[in-house]
Amino acid sequence: MDNKKRKQTIVKLLGDPSYVPMKIKDLVTILKVPKEDRLLFENLLRELIEEHKIICTKRGKYALPTQYDMVYGIFRGTQKGFGFVTPDDGGSDIYIMSKNINGALHHDKVLCKISRGNKTEGTILKVLGSELPHIIGRYYEHKSFGFVIPDDNKFGTDIFIPKKNKNGAVEGNKVLVEVIKRDNDKSPEGRVAKILGHINDPGIDILSICYQYDLPTEFNPEVMAAVAKVPDEVPAKDKVGRVDFRDLMMVTIDGEDAKDLDDAVTLEILSDGNFRLGVHIADVTHYVPEKSALDLEAVARGTSIYLVDRVIPMLPHKLSNGICSLNAGVDRLALSCIMDIDQAGNVYSHDIVESVINVDKRMTYTAVKKILTDNDEELIEEYSEFVPIFRNMETLAQILRDKRIRRGALDFDFEETKVILDEEGHPTEIKAYERNVATKLIEEFMLVCNETVAEEYYFRELPFVYRIHEEPDAQKIAEMIRIVNSFGHTIKSRQKIHSRELQQLILAIKERPEEEIISKLILRSLKQARYNDECLGHFGLNARFYCHFTSPIRRYPDLQIHRIIKYTLKGQLKGKKLKDMYKRVSDISKQSSLMERRAEMAERETIKLKKAEFMADKIGEVFTGIINGVTSWGIYVLLPNTVEGLVHLNNMSGDYYIFDEVNFRYVGEATNTIYQIGQKVQVQLIKVDTLARSIDFKFS
Repeated sequence: MDNKKRKQTIVKLLGDPSYVPMKIKDLVTILKVPKEDRLLFENLLRELIEEHKIICTKRGKYALPTQYDMVYGIFRGTQKGFGFVTPDDGGSDIYIMSKNINGALHHDKVLCKISRGNKTEGTILKVLGSELPHIIGRYYEHKSFGFVIPDDNKFGTDIFIPKKNKNGAVEGNKVLVEVIKRDNDKSPEGRVAKILGHINDPGIDILSICYQYDLPTEFNPEVMAAVAKVPDEVPAKDKVGRVDFRDLMMVTIDGEDAKDLDDAVTLEILSDGNFRLGVHIADVTHYVPEKSALDLEAVARGTSIYLVDRVIPMLPHKLSNGICSLNAGVDRLALSCIMDIDQAGNVYSHDIVESVINVDKRMTYTAVKKILTDNDEELIEEYSEFVPIFRNMETLAQILRDKRIRRGALDFDFEETKVILDEEGHPTEIKAYERNVATKLIEEFMLVCNETVAEEYYFRELPFVYRIHEEPDAQKIAEMIRIVNSFGHTIKSRQKIHSRELQQLILAIKERPEEEIISKLILRSLKQARYNDECLGHFGLNARFYCHFTSPIRRYPDLQIHRIIKYTLKGQLKGKKLKDMYKRVSDISKQSSLMERRAEMAERETIKLKKAEFMADKIGEVFTGIINGVTSWGIYVLLPNTVEGLVHLNNMSGDYYIFDEVNFRYVGEATNTIYQIGQKVQVQLIKVDTLARSIDFKFS
């Protein structure tokens, strides 16, 4: 029996309903541990404690945490001093009053005791370490000591730095701090582990966020040594045995500044009028062998991260921007999904093959939009041989889109934020980045391809990485329906809602003032999509089968799916490899979902930072915006350029305003003035805090 199975046996015993917590000598007797294995058994118990699977009481008795109303979890602090523990094994967050935090800091791993009278409250018993190796903040100098104020205000405290531990830091430095001593009644004590630079140095603000979220900033020497061996061009021997699509007219369509081009498309009209759509995806696995240094690093990163001033790639640039990128005019290896699609948008035949391709033209979303929507004569002439294909692509994309809408798929039309920076990294413009006919065209082709691949491998009954989106929580849906009904739109309240009802609402609010607000309310009521080794469907797309196949340069699940497909094509997914793959797809799903969340948070923080910086010199200016959030502490207002700020309750003058929680609005007691979601308002900018990344307005 290996150690993993021994541990499972121990946990199973401790989890038995009839088990009574006991000491090690009693466990040895019950489990019949041989004398020569006693030391091994003690080590296994210690490892299980370190893995947060079991606990050992002060009296030396072993048990599962639940037997003593305890949970292991991560502490999340708040500005106001209280916090929450998110249990490791799932379940609802546990509220921790400030008096019960007992020295824990934001992001700490903790052991928490749940209150018997109220299962949603608890007390932190022990701090076990931190998720983060360091705390990032700004160093301040005092006469006899220093202190660091963390960038993340959820820490709720500064870090005391004795002079001997400042390691050369001076006032205004951005630093990494290691906490070395905690005290329940005083600020924690720390030492400066690294100086990032001065707060005014170009790029330091974004670099600080990289460290805050523990983002990788460079590749290790072993990875770079492996990359050095990768050729710059595809050798002839690598093209042997692949389907040759180099004669097909092929394009990539991406943003102007995209350098990692992982998808190309072809389209042919068949003799019966149906469509043959080819989605050709970079064959990244050819250059990233399983469990190699490159692969292990890609797994650890999980995804490329797109910050406002830099990209942190999942793979080194020689791969992501070089041999794997489907650049025009050069041979590339690909995994191609060729789909025959009828006039109703049904994929009635498809094939997935290893291929060799050569892209004819690198197009941008802007250029294709100008051709299809603006009828730009100059561009139409420049790309005359491609224009008929673009027109056919537009037709097919609309057919696919209509089919998705009919089945009830949700289609949010949010304006993304585009931040324009100068050479020193300062924002010169913040604007909404709209989806257009070209972006939607590529979206539809990638969606139908992802569904097709997921469906095939579901029915093959092989290990796989699915993209799932579970049904929303009934309570959140009920809350959303309450607000939507206040706008005059009717949705019946029930325990379970169908995506088609939400899609009908989204269509009903198109071009209306409340469109952005209600769309965001719907989105917030939904669960987050994630990766999973079980095919549980995708609520938002109303799809039974879905996966991510089309971006292996920047997403690890796609790369893993390619590997599974290639093993299958070559008849290699059997025996031990098949057995190991079930475990691998489970691990990859969890890791990739975690890394995706981390990337999203970091990306969001860099945008918030640059928005605050952009608004910093506009104090006193008046703007027109829309109320897009009403809370007990104030009203959030969204400006047309996507900047959001808070009108704090303390800054709502002229009346005493009462928060109407049921209708998500404020009502003036004397004047009966109403502020509610979706209302157009004028606000004056009164405060910007770039450190907290917050913007404060008042009504003007």
